[in-house]
Amino acid sequence: MNSRIEKLIENLNKNHMAGYFVNSRTELLKLLKSLIAEGSTVGCGDSVTLEETGVFNFLRQGDYTFLDKFEPTLTREDKRQIYLKNFTVDTFITGTNAVTLDGKLFNIDGNGSRVAPMLYGPNQVIVVVGINKLTDNVEEAIHRTRQIAAPLDAVRLGKATPCVTLNRCIDCNHEARICNDFVLITGQFSKDRIKVIIVNEELGY
Repeated sequence: MNSRIEKLIENLNKNHMAGYFVNSRTELLKLLKSLIAEGSTVGCGDSVTLEETGVFNFLRQGDYTFLDKFEPTLTREDKRQIYLKNFTVDTFITGTNAVTLDGKLFNIDGNGSRVAPMLYGPNQVIVVVGINKLTDNVEEAIHRTRQIAAPLDAVRLGKATPCVTLNRCIDCNHEARICNDFVLITGQFSKDRIKVIIVNEELGY
């Protein structure tokens, strides 16, 4: 763990968010097993990072009631009901678009279903982030999210927004725009409600 990550974890703690560092996906899953109680209810946000690290399969196969929003038989209304239930889960797990060196989390969301439970509801929120998403400040966090993460996510989701062809954000007004909610989390009332796990790999967008 280098001095940059040590400083980040120190600042997360100052902001009443717990910081962790793991070197591998194996270490990540071992840590999650210690943080998430068996038999508890777990919800999730859409996250390439969680897919890449095997977290979703870990939750499906574990002793948890996992509200799996990726079940292929779910209707639009079924998913909406899961989003609402995510406010009352024991643990909500998600990725993040960027984390700043001074211990802040920045996210852009399309309909708010990912950022809303991060802000309020679940007793525990676990955020998994690769080292590629560490930024020096909020301005850099916003830039990387809008100009790197959002266009790639729009491609993944099959959107027809301008960023898909331009490979950059032009702050469009397209009906399929996914950059609707800009959320900066700078701290917590409830200490360690949010736990940020930094994985020593480049993950997601």
